[in-house]
Amino acid sequence: MSHDDFLQSLRALVGDAQVLGDEAAAPFLTDWRGHFRGAARAVVRPGSTAEVAAVVRCCAAAGVPIVPQGGNTGLCGGATPDASGRAIVLLLTRLDRIREIDTDNDSMTVEAGCLLQTVQQAAQAAGRLFPLSLAAEGSCTIGGNLATNAGGTQVLRYGNMRELCLGLEVVDAEGEVWHGLRALRKDNTGYDLRDLYIGSEGTLGLITAATLKLHPLPAARCTAMLAVPDLESALALLSRARSGFGAALTGFELMSADGLALVTRTFPPQRLPFTGEGAQAPWFALLEMSDAESEQHGRERFEAVLGTALEAGEALDAVIAESLAHGRALWHLRESITLAQAQAGRSLKHDVALPISRIPQFVRETGARLAARFPGLRVMPFGHLGDGNLHYNVLSGPGFDDAAIAARQDEIYACVHDAVHALGGSVSAEHGVGQLKIAEVARYKSAQELRLMARIKAALDPQGLLNPGKVLARPDQAASAAAS
Repeated sequence: MSHDDFLQSLRALVGDAQVLGDEAAAPFLTDWRGHFRGAARAVVRPGSTAEVAAVVRCCAAAGVPIVPQGGNTGLCGGATPDASGRAIVLLLTRLDRIREIDTDNDSMTVEAGCLLQTVQQAAQAAGRLFPLSLAAEGSCTIGGNLATNAGGTQVLRYGNMRELCLGLEVVDAEGEVWHGLRALRKDNTGYDLRDLYIGSEGTLGLITAATLKLHPLPAARCTAMLAVPDLESALALLSRARSGFGAALTGFELMSADGLALVTRTFPPQRLPFTGEGAQAPWFALLEMSDAESEQHGRERFEAVLGTALEAGEALDAVIAESLAHGRALWHLRESITLAQAQAGRSLKHDVALPISRIPQFVRETGARLAARFPGLRVMPFGHLGDGNLHYNVLSGPGFDDAAIAARQDEIYACVHDAVHALGGSVSAEHGVGQLKIAEVARYKSAQELRLMARIKAALDPQGLLNPGKVLARPDQAASAAAS
């Protein structure tokens, strides 16, 4: 089939206006960070699951690769095509209906192109909570959240997307629809296909809809920022918060003083809410607790636990939010770190997971190793201490400019990731693998694990057309890596 005939077939399936080329396609061929740029035959925008299935069948017959894309907010190039121009980009944002909200079952069924923020708002309007919360929630989609098993700031209480999903609707590599939208908490009838597709980044099947788990709205939400003298104290504070709040502890974030100083310099209206000793602290923690009983009960419980932490020296100072707006302002400081770093020059982002007890050792030893090998770099870690997910970001500095960090980025990645692996950690906690971390997956996973993953890929996508070159190296990539 010629290129023109193929495009005409796509137009017949989804409509002329939904097959984009040339300048109209350009915004979908570059990742959010601008690190990956590709080419595509077209950007195709189906409007239903049936149209997705039809497009997949058309591509399978023609041997054309498919790169699924939602909000294009990923950080690892997982939704960007390669430079060959062979693939289509399958844009799922028109699949944006909320199909059902069942408050008796505490579940809702939504299509993959729904914005996360839209889902949050719909749940709240129904008197329920959908707890996934990300800085990109106004632009990321549920399909992308599921494809990367997104985490966010409330994993400590509610879990990753895998824990928030009850069932899926998926178009497989042959263009058949798996109707797995089961709204069940228990279903022990064989292999869990749902968990296989979640986190697979579109390499095994295309998620078109999901049944999500809802929770009761909390009666009260208490937020505080604490100045912490060192990382060991942060761990002690986390332990105290877990003991004092139990399952009510929804978030525990860690931020370095350098990271927050960059935020306040970059965005002057924002400021650190401390003076005196607290303002000089090297680390800060952001805590959130949700209380099911009442505002007064939650506040009293919150203040009691934080008071004992201050008495024990686990925190130098604490600021408790006096209102929801005040709480949002504290969270805004945390959520602005990534944006401030983006304006500060080139940065290398390490989305790593570690046993929580080993985070102080990792930060000390890795920081010292980087300073010795790459003098002039700046390190600004932050992240979800409560679940062991650290965003260990490395930035250029006066003695190590953007060109230097670009030239030695592979060495820097290896230095950080070797340290993570040595301490029993993972090189990807919540951002996925995409095309950015394929070499790391091959380096740190065992040969047996890689063989099992490759067998699953071959079984579910025998032509290798679903998001090729993501998560697992293509045969040509693997051969090239082995030769080097």
